[in-house]
Amino acid sequence: MPTDPIRLTGAPGSPYTRKMLAVLRYRHLPYRFFIRNSPAANAMPAPPVQLLPTFYLPDAAGVVQAVVDSTPLIRRLEREHVGRAVLPADPVIGFLDDLLEDYADEWLTKPMFHYRWHYAADTERAGEILPRWRDITGSDEVMAKMKAQFSQRQISRLGVVGSSAVTAPVIEGSYRRFLAALDAHLHHYPFLMGGRPGASDFATYGQLTQLTHFDPTPMALTLAQAPRVFAWVDLVDDLSGLEVHEDGWIRRDAIPETLRALLAEVGRTYVPVMLANARALAACAERVELEVDGLPWVQQPFPYQGKCVAWLREAWNRLGEGDRGQLSGLLEETGCLPLVTP
Repeated sequence: MPTDPIRLTGAPGSPYTRKMLAVLRYRHLPYRFFIRNSPAANAMPAPPVQLLPTFYLPDAAGVVQAVVDSTPLIRRLEREHVGRAVLPADPVIGFLDDLLEDYADEWLTKPMFHYRWHYAADTERAGEILPRWRDITGSDEVMAKMKAQFSQRQISRLGVVGSSAVTAPVIEGSYRRFLAALDAHLHHYPFLMGGRPGASDFATYGQLTQLTHFDPTPMALTLAQAPRVFAWVDLVDDLSGLEVHEDGWIRRDAIPETLRALLAEVGRTYVPVMLANARALAACAERVELEVDGLPWVQQPFPYQGKCVAWLREAWNRLGEGDRGQLSGLLEETGCLPLVTP
């Protein structure tokens, strides 16, 4: 029986929109995509929170509701649609996929925001192009006003993301190391999860659509340091023709050294910042302050990322004792264990 197309709204400049569109293409799920603020999008139900993308899915009673947040959306789609799964069946590999998906969603977004709104050339390009995606026929006068408003709003959010003159060395050093680690992994495997993509692949792809293919400063860096990563982003954009094999996932007894290196970068940056943020939220502190890689990090507490830590710990606690034992050494070796074992 044909499946009704999934309807969603978003924007080309939203890494989470790009993440979910790539998932839908890979999974062969028909969809109808509407640009945010278009007449078709404005006719849809209002979401509880203004996040991109917004999906319009029926609830238990069949009433269409606006649903946001890419991570639970992926899991809902896995429950409701069979075939070409993006969540590994092995719980050990599945947990690593969960961890790397959250790293991409919550850490790689820091360089994405940072480069776009920290450097003049990137800010100029974003200010000129992003508003035009909402209104391609808008007058130059209207676009100039939208450019100023949009840029000012996004720059004002940098404190929440963690981008500042203080944190710039940490963010940029981390991005360069991540590029090197991903490039090394792609020498041997087409995806983070081995021979087929997991949710972490699509989350990483989403952030990189902006870092490697839109913003000029990180784009130039990527092309100079890791052209293989640049090419990978193009390939992941549409994997609808990929032949999928059930045994394509990496195996728990053969975790590649290149994936261990990526996890070590996760433990080096994302883990200490996420833990410090969680502590600041618990203490109702006004600032998150710590050292990362021997350098200072200061930002405003970010409540959503506190929830991310809680969700990863819940996923860890759902694992069987044997599965946790299989993972503990790897997570301890790479500095990731404190995230799930407070």
